[in-house]
Amino acid sequence: MFALVDCNNFYASCECLFEPKYIGRPLVVLSNNDGCVIARSQEAKALGIVMGTPAHLAQDSFRKNNVVVCSSNYTLYGDMSDRVMKTMKSFVPRMEIYSIDEAFLDLSELSFEDLDKLGLAIRETVIKNTGIPVSVGIASTKTLAKMANRYAKKKHRSSGVFYASDENLVDEMLGATAVEDIWGIGHQYALLLRKNGLATAKDLTRIPGDWVRRNMSVTGLRLWNELLGVPSKEWEFEPKDKKNICTSRSFGKLTNDYSIIKEAISNHAATCALKLRNQQTVCRFVKIFISTNPHKVNMKQCHHAIVIQCETATNSTPEIIAYSIKGLDLVFDKNNFLYMKCGVEVLDVIPETELQLNMFDLKDRNKSKKALEVMDMVNKEWGRGTIRMAVQRFDNRYRLRADFLSKRFTTRLDEIIQIHI
Repeated sequence: MFALVDCNNFYASCECLFEPKYIGRPLVVLSNNDGCVIARSQEAKALGIVMGTPAHLAQDSFRKNNVVVCSSNYTLYGDMSDRVMKTMKSFVPRMEIYSIDEAFLDLSELSFEDLDKLGLAIRETVIKNTGIPVSVGIASTKTLAKMANRYAKKKHRSSGVFYASDENLVDEMLGATAVEDIWGIGHQYALLLRKNGLATAKDLTRIPGDWVRRNMSVTGLRLWNELLGVPSKEWEFEPKDKKNICTSRSFGKLTNDYSIIKEAISNHAATCALKLRNQQTVCRFVKIFISTNPHKVNMKQCHHAIVIQCETATNSTPEIIAYSIKGLDLVFDKNNFLYMKCGVEVLDVIPETELQLNMFDLKDRNKSKKALEVMDMVNKEWGRGTIRMAVQRFDNRYRLRADFLSKRFTTRLDEIIQIHI
């Protein structure tokens, strides 16, 4: 048996947790640069606010309905996610983190547990320890557990738990789930299934496996087996190392100021280098890209990018910054464009143990590695960016627009919540 635990309206729940006055009010969280709606409270959903709604087009509606608007606070969300995951991990021997707000729990070694009670205990403990409400779906495969979680939210909202413990409950859940709501069924496959008279997950389980294999490939056949209760999806108890790593951001406003873009590129490069070191890998190529706003049709448009090969595969912050600035110098055009976004991507990532040294490389890499280890240790202890390259600066002139940003209540002492008695 497997369980999927999913935080309810996670971003909105994090905002309400530290601002109780928001509870019961419609609340939305906006994307980077306060662009579009990416999260909604239950009250906002009831108003009909849809995901992806451009914030600037919905200002009148927000004011009319007294909607709370929040900028994305990923520092807060990430820390709260970590607390939720640690709480869930205490219940099971193995867990697979699927996203920032949900995780699969392996219950195969808990055969003598009352899984209904376990689901309720997980939910109550997470709420007690973190204040974040969750829903729990339990079933015999990952796909069915994902479906059970959705069913718990739709049909068992009071308890927040649904355990598909027997064939009748599984059939009930399958019959109530439209094909487009099955985990792994995209728009095109949903159209194909509807075209062939298959409206629910139950309908899909009744067709021959040969038809599924022929029309939906091996991936579809695995999904079909999962719906029949045969585990067919691999578990990833440890996240796999990334083969490419990209860091990019939009600017707070359009700019052609080289110094601002250089600062942004340098910081993006430093982030990529840190991620490489965290997973003990190095990269062979560095890609730099810069682009204008495609929605500004009255302005000149471009998307310039360049890939630079590293002399020796590296995860060194100063080296990757140097390659990135070199790339920026080659693609930057001050006179013709106003830029909206830039980014750095490290490519062809390999383990450090597979690094092949260059006989013409004169750098003292052992000394550089020790210096970077000290920098990472200090930054981990005293906060990200405490020690940085001078070119990164400290003023973040390229920062995103975030007019409705809440405080980082759990990670900054100067922003910790205050209670007046």
